[in-house]
Amino acid sequence: MKNHDLKKFFICVISMLLLGCAGQQVQTTAPVFSSYAFQTNQFVQKVDNFVVILDTSLSMSEKYNGRSKAEIAKDFLMATNQTLPELKYNAALRTFGHWSSLSDRSTVLVYGVKPYSTADFGSALKNVKAPSGDSSIPLAKAITAAGEDLKSTQGPIAVIIVSDGADMDQAPVEAAKSLKGKFGNRICIDTVQVGNDSGGKTILEQIAAAGNCGFSTPADGLSTSSSLRDFVERVFLAKPAPVAVVDSDGDGVPDNKDKCPNTPKGVSVDVFGCPLDADRDGVADYLDQCPNTPKGATVDARGCWTYAAVVLFDINSAEVKSEAYPMLNEAVLIMKNTPDLKVEIDGHTDSTGTAAYNMKLSEKRAEAIKDFMVTRGIDPKRLTTKGFGITKPAASNKTKEGRAKNRRVEFTPVK
Repeated sequence: MKNHDLKKFFICVISMLLLGCAGQQVQTTAPVFSSYAFQTNQFVQKVDNFVVILDTSLSMSEKYNGRSKAEIAKDFLMATNQTLPELKYNAALRTFGHWSSLSDRSTVLVYGVKPYSTADFGSALKNVKAPSGDSSIPLAKAITAAGEDLKSTQGPIAVIIVSDGADMDQAPVEAAKSLKGKFGNRICIDTVQVGNDSGGKTILEQIAAAGNCGFSTPADGLSTSSSLRDFVERVFLAKPAPVAVVDSDGDGVPDNKDKCPNTPKGVSVDVFGCPLDADRDGVADYLDQCPNTPKGATVDARGCWTYAAVVLFDINSAEVKSEAYPMLNEAVLIMKNTPDLKVEIDGHTDSTGTAAYNMKLSEKRAEAIKDFMVTRGIDPKRLTTKGFGITKPAASNKTKEGRAKNRRVEFTPVK
């Protein structure tokens, strides 16, 4: 025991006889800051368990910046307790530095290990007794005891040691190394130094370094709401891992929002991952061979304004079949509803006959459809005609059905 500790011991013995020194509690003042309120939906727990090891040795009764170091330590822990969001932690509070001559308990488990509660942990802190004993060997014992406290826990662990680090040898450092060896990557050790003892600073830095993932921080730097927020976040919390964005078809829309999966690569899509369809004819732009068809027009699989549900013409004929009238009336209605619309009527044939004959036949078919529309009130100036013969089949000419579909007309909007 150091000489100045002996002096303090005798002072404390006299005080015990008069006032009950060992039974006194450290009087703390409420933190002078408003605790930061974490939005817990923005964070996840970094640790599942934590233990605070608090120095209650005689050196903590010394004054620092006008207050006892014990008061500063407890106020720091009270503030941390107020800042820490009440998540599902297992927590413990252990003190060290009690007079071994008065008690064989140089380290005491004050709280836990049990589910963390802000109120219960705060109450345990308030009941911590005044400084009374030695520090070096008791801190080593407290670290070792913390390992026993935590042996049945699962998941990551944070150890926070709050001390001035004064009058300590290498025993606590070795105990910290053993604790790290016991729990491996599950455990991190942070130390908070109260006061400015240079030797204590070195020891506490070595203890934190033994954990391989913690830091040693002066309590002076943890006195504001923002600094406590940063400390709590660093030790206890983490940002949620970003959700992996899966975009199987590579269209820039995540699979969980993609209403049109398996879109071909390079195709322009809307916000739902569906191929764009500018004229809204039901045929995606990348497949649409006849863009800008007017609203309401019947289109085929190519997106072209055509009528092939029934046969328009017989073989070698330009006479419009009566069963086609209802379909063609649709084109008339579209023209009437769109006064500025002008169209080119394109005539087509199947492959029966010569190319020259079919070219003339396709022109006649286009003219026949024009006459049909004019008789129903469409200005002939809005209609032009063109024949394509056998050059642009819409279906295979190898089947009867395909040839029937090729005996057709198509409407192409023109400017």
